[in-house]
Amino acid sequence: MPLFVLHCLDKPDSLPLRMATREAHLAYVGGRVAEIKVGGPMLNANGDMAGSLLILDVADLAAAEAFSADDPYTKAGLWERVSVKALKATLGQL
Repeated sequence: MPLFVLHCLDKPDSLPLRMATREAHLAYVGGRVAEIKVGGPMLNANGDMAGSLLILDVADLAAAEAFSADDPYTKAGLWERVSVKALKATLGQL
């Protein structure tokens, strides 16, 4: 299947919202690990979580966008910006 990068940046000062929603988010992604090649929080200069990055192995762009739309973080309004792009992996190992 094709790979897609899900790049999400948190809204400013949204760490409390992230933490309040984290358990639901982890349950969601935990139930979809077969579709996730790698993922985790992005950190700001202070080491605080400030976004998320996931590389998804799903059928198409619509499936990657649906993955994002169903995430509890998305539903809670955590993100300031979300980008979903196809990835042509040419280096490294996943």
